[in-house]
Amino acid sequence: MWRWCFLLALAALPRPLVSDTSGPARLYDVTVATSMPHLEENLRYAVSRTQRCLTREDLAAAFPVLQQPPLAGCKLHEQITDEATIAYVLLCENSSGTTGTATWQIGDRHIRGTLDVTLGGKNMTFSQRLTGRLIGTCPSQ
Repeated sequence: MWRWCFLLALAALPRPLVSDTSGPARLYDVTVATSMPHLEENLRYAVSRTQRCLTREDLAAAFPVLQQPPLAGCKLHEQITDEATIAYVLLCENSSGTTGTATWQIGDRHIRGTLDVTLGGKNMTFSQRLTGRLIGTCPSQ
């Protein structure tokens, strides 16, 4: 309950003015760690690694779990932004009771994002964390 009150309060705050331009995509070495505390110990964590070109606008959809069927119709909507942090709330089209938040910390040479989700129908929680280390510029497309 406190989480919803907090999110509603955040949504009511005026958003700081931030430039809509993101600049060129940057190439990151990305590690994705998914934590599902309700599963057995050996199934609780999944880790993958890849290289991805990302811009600021890509961050709302960067979490791979958002492409999975249980989160169909759910999208992250930006709530608060400053130079180093972007906060999102997860909004779902269906009335499944699924809720969540995400936060990105952005540095000169790294990015770090955390998505926390509670699936309403099953009352299960999980999180997904992305850590990206800048490795260069993206090849021109």
